[in-house]
Amino acid sequence: MADALKGKVAVITAGAQGVGLGIAREFVEQAATVVITGRRQAPLDDAVASLGSRSSGVVADVSRLADMEALYRTVMERHGRLDAVVANAGVGDSAPLGSITEKQFDHIFGINVKGVLFTVQPALKLLPRDGTVVIIGSTASIQAQPAMSLYGGAKAAIRQFVRGWIQDVKGSGVRINVLSPGAVDTPSLRTALAGALGADQVDAKVTSMGEGILWDASLIPARSVG
Repeated sequence: MADALKGKVAVITAGAQGVGLGIAREFVEQAATVVITGRRQAPLDDAVASLGSRSSGVVADVSRLADMEALYRTVMERHGRLDAVVANAGVGDSAPLGSITEKQFDHIFGINVKGVLFTVQPALKLLPRDGTVVIIGSTASIQAQPAMSLYGGAKAAIRQFVRGWIQDVKGSGVRINVLSPGAVDTPSLRTALAGALGADQVDAKVTSMGEGILWDASLIPARSVG
């Protein structure tokens, strides 16, 4: 399996920082070509500079179907193939029941749920029989945290998406899996915790969540992401 990614072309959404960048780095180290996405050009440029010549970046918003369709056209024009998709883009927000706003709901479900659909669906017709889709879920889909029902609910929706999609693609040879990591120490996690608990509680909560499972995404070593 050492050469499993050699020569493959992969799209990794939200690949400019955190978990996405760690995954992109692993793919590159295993001789794959990666196309990372994000909503801002400058972080993409910085990430590509750190990843090297087997990487490129495309500005795209996963919650906009037209953006994702354009992304895949670009991938096919540049590389002529698509072997893997990692649907990593996600956002967190916090509010207890009774204070959840329509804006918060639309934001969380627009990126974490609709964005996964719009990442996967346009890619299906491009993936070969041995193509693979990995969706980054979360243990929040099964382990509730105070004021985080929106995030946990969105990640739970992804788990059910995949249960249905596996049936839909049966016989195509395309594999679809959810990877549900525990807490990963990223800026987005800290922002979500600050909203839920207050900024002065973030460090303690990160420590308690991470006992035995916390990763620092900037320190993900080779071979740790499969």
